[in-house]
Amino acid sequence: MSSPLLEIDGLRMHFSLRRSSLFRAPPTIHAVNGVSLTVLEGETLAVVGESGCGKTTLGRAIVGLLPLASGRIRFRGLDLAAASRAQLKAARRAVQMVFQDPFSSLDPRMTVADIIAEPLVIHRMGSVPEHRARARQLIELVGLPVDSLGLYPHQFSGGQRQRIAIARALGPMPDLIIADEPLSSLDVSVQSQILNLLADLRDREHLSYLLISHDLGVVHHLADRVAIMYLGHLVEIGGPEDIFDRPSHPYTQALLRAIPRIGQGKRRTGGGLKGDIPSPIQLPEGCAFHPRCPKAQALCRQSAPTLDAAPGRSGHLAACHFKD
Repeated sequence: MSSPLLEIDGLRMHFSLRRSSLFRAPPTIHAVNGVSLTVLEGETLAVVGESGCGKTTLGRAIVGLLPLASGRIRFRGLDLAAASRAQLKAARRAVQMVFQDPFSSLDPRMTVADIIAEPLVIHRMGSVPEHRARARQLIELVGLPVDSLGLYPHQFSGGQRQRIAIARALGPMPDLIIADEPLSSLDVSVQSQILNLLADLRDREHLSYLLISHDLGVVHHLADRVAIMYLGHLVEIGGPEDIFDRPSHPYTQALLRAIPRIGQGKRRTGGGLKGDIPSPIQLPEGCAFHPRCPKAQALCRQSAPTLDAAPGRSGHLAACHFKD
């Protein structure tokens, strides 16, 4: 078995909004609520959920872009909260992120060569000639011509910009790449190219991925394990076969029922869920999913379930009092 690369224990991310009254405490958004995950060496772990479930916040917390309310993040056994400045910088080099929108994440005033070289400059990796050589190597690796290096982001299509963003993430030779919805802003015709590129780079560069996505088709193609999030909580985690063929949690079952099927058209509904997602400012008591769950009973409204083993399946966990 591979050793743990990234370990997340009890992570919570809370954000205070502007005070609406002098006599009331400012409201708090509970974006991530006690998430624990492990990413193994060479593994692709996909985090799946609807918009607003906290998966992007989780990714940004891992790379240090957002502060933690509580919890612990360890990289190769190093607690990042207790790390020295030098240790933290080394960990930041080894964990890179590909953002959802490649246009907004690339500096429009920089050439592609400078964009790819920027992490190398920040981490003081090599000389200027070595940066140029690395940029040439990476631009070809992601399938773009070398003469692209002198151009600017606005001169490329969305798919090409995403390839540039991937090349930048590969620059400092990371161990882990956090890919936040890397295909969501791309045309369907381009998505398969980027998906195949990610799979090829994982094998060639011996990478691990934390893949953040709402697209179950992408997840099924690339992931070794799948984690399902709902309203900041981790509700199920397991291998793709178990998640897609034998989902245990009612929310996962609803997500899979909502996938369009050829020939079934409008007869398919939104997975049979009732109501809207509760506000992250006022989380439900007990299980976060109970207001929309077809299996909800009194126990669900009173007690939050723990993430534990699904019946008869090794390594498959679900947070439900009445899991299948």
